[in-house]
Amino acid sequence: MSRRYFVTGIGTSVGKTIACAALVKLWDAAYWKPIQSGDLESSDSMMMSSLLNNQVLIYPERYKLNTAASPHYSAEIDEVSIELNDFKLPEDNGNLIVEGAGGMFVPINDKEFIIDLAEHFDLPIILVCSDYLGSINHSLLSFHSLEERGVAVDYIFLNGSFKESTKRILIKNKPKGSKVIEFPELEDISSNGLEKAMKNLKIHDGN
Repeated sequence: MSRRYFVTGIGTSVGKTIACAALVKLWDAAYWKPIQSGDLESSDSMMMSSLLNNQVLIYPERYKLNTAASPHYSAEIDEVSIELNDFKLPEDNGNLIVEGAGGMFVPINDKEFIIDLAEHFDLPIILVCSDYLGSINHSLLSFHSLEERGVAVDYIFLNGSFKESTKRILIKNKPKGSKVIEFPELEDISSNGLEKAMKNLKIHDGN
């Protein structure tokens, strides 16, 4: 059975792309970023290719927007409209990691959000968390929102260094049935840095 997941985060800049690179490497998966909002000269797909030494199948973005902002605003500037029906999963029966844009309640238009895109694809979630001031609040709000919507969360991905007190609260309150992936801070954002960090990746049920 193939592993196909939608990766989102508790907010922006929590390391989703690095998490995706680790997951792609772990499960020998293909990668797809449906919406790239800004940074077109150094996109997440480009970073993925660099981190994995070009040894990864990367599907082209459905939307490449010019402004580094929320997709609904970037699309408005580019005078395009984004709708859920614009998106169709790549025809790939193998393992696939799909990366969202920003956090799960980042809007893609005036009525729909990144989490709606995950539900549109009918993919279970991997939720990326990092440890910063306010991250416990952001994480628990994300957990509760996903549970209220009945969205399956297969893993929470603890990205980088965590205080034990933070990790304890997240694991105690994680979505029911979800497992935990712990991934260390990269010494440097490179293929060598990823390779070293992969040696210390841990997966457990979080209990």
